[in-house]
Amino acid sequence: MQQRLATVFIYGSLLPGHSNHQVCAGFIQSAVPGVIQGRLVDYGPYPAMLRDAAAFTSGASVRGMWIVVNEQGLKRMDELEQFAGIEEENDYDRVWVTDMHQPEQSGWVYVWDTPRGCPPIAEDYWPDFYARKRG
Repeated sequence: MQQRLATVFIYGSLLPGHSNHQVCAGFIQSAVPGVIQGRLVDYGPYPAMLRDAAAFTSGASVRGMWIVVNEQGLKRMDELEQFAGIEEENDYDRVWVTDMHQPEQSGWVYVWDTPRGCPPIAEDYWPDFYARKRG
């Protein structure tokens, strides 16, 4: 029986070299860089992405990585992001997006629907921001 695969855009602590990468690392089948429309807010040790009116009006984008994982990998990321399912109470929602520069590239991304009082991150790549923040 063939396992189903899922494509997910990662942009924060799931990226290689960051605190939660081990959650998905063992399940990654392939990875390529990407850019999607959205904006980041600073939640401290990790960011959250918003795909709200402010992000679309400003044309904001977020750089990250498209990864392909099996069902088990997607389940592990859902658990980390506290995503229970569509129309459930979730910390992060999982929504379908398309890459801004590679229209053939699409998949899931974890997002918040509001900034929840967190300050905006003015740049498009969280690892650079986080490295400067940590000094």
